[in-house]
Amino acid sequence: MDFTFSEDQLLFQSSVREFLVGEVTPQRIRASWERDDGRDPDLWQQLTELGLVGLTVPEAFGGLAMNELDFVLLAQECGYVALSEPLVHTALVAVPMLRELGGELAATWLPRIAAGESKVLVGLQQNLVVEDAHVADLLLLQQGDALYALTQDDIELRFNESVDPSRRLYAVTIRPGAEPIARGERAAQLAAAALDRGALGCAAQALGLAQRMVDLAVSYSKDRQQFGKPIGTFQAVKHLMANVAVRLEYARAPVHRAAYSIARGDGVAPRAVSQAKLLACEAANLAAKHSIQVHGAMGYTWEVDLHIFMKKAWALANTWGDAGFHKARVADYIFSEGAQLGAGATFAGASA
Repeated sequence: MDFTFSEDQLLFQSSVREFLVGEVTPQRIRASWERDDGRDPDLWQQLTELGLVGLTVPEAFGGLAMNELDFVLLAQECGYVALSEPLVHTALVAVPMLRELGGELAATWLPRIAAGESKVLVGLQQNLVVEDAHVADLLLLQQGDALYALTQDDIELRFNESVDPSRRLYAVTIRPGAEPIARGERAAQLAAAALDRGALGCAAQALGLAQRMVDLAVSYSKDRQQFGKPIGTFQAVKHLMANVAVRLEYARAPVHRAAYSIARGDGVAPRAVSQAKLLACEAANLAAKHSIQVHGAMGYTWEVDLHIFMKKAWALANTWGDAGFHKARVADYIFSEGAQLGAGATFAGASA
């Protein structure tokens, strides 16, 4: 089995990286904080024109019909620039759920997503609050054993503060009269699949965030001098960044493995996703900790762009399942009867 990314996938990643780094600057992110909705409609239009918003939408509805494995590298780049717009949420969570629901709902909303005309988001009970609920034209919301498809007229929103100023979080209350689109087993299956895809998106973004924080710390260590030398020449500083680089490198393969599992519908997907999110978020949290140390007292000030990426890493670590939730899923498998463990079983059951 060949698990390397194709040349086309890598070229696409490179093109998206070039665009995002050029357009999604720290200055533009800070400017979005001053907007009432916290979002940049011009940037969303740019993402739509590049085909990124409709990347996972079927061709019949105006999209590119790509899957999770195609998108995971792009999600990393979204993390690298701390993208505030709900691109990862749309491509990895909302569109797949609409595809699975099918029928009139999918036929109505998928073309609108691909055209950039509407935003569709998903809210699960696991998250308690819903990010970007205020800009959702359609909200697929889990409540109890039911799943609802709601417009703004069907809901009431209460704003919740976040450690990350780029996030807009809302507690959602359904107004009387709304009817569920799925109940029981069907609703639970849809919610479980959405949770795995959301966690995969967090893991991929965490890789990008960790890399960006390392890059910022390395750049600062070359400019900041102490005792007449750049602090980057000191062995203690090198060790800090080297420790992050090791964690980051070891987290990449599990994240890509998780994307492969979801794209292929492997039964190991839930635990592969949990492993990936744990490792990627641990790497991002370590990157945040050590990057603050490299920056010294400056690292605690909002003037330093490091905060943009650090706060997002902290927020993503606790959404789409926190560390406790994902550790429990991995532990359930490890201690189950007949569990296949070790490097030789990593890709057991995977299809070529």
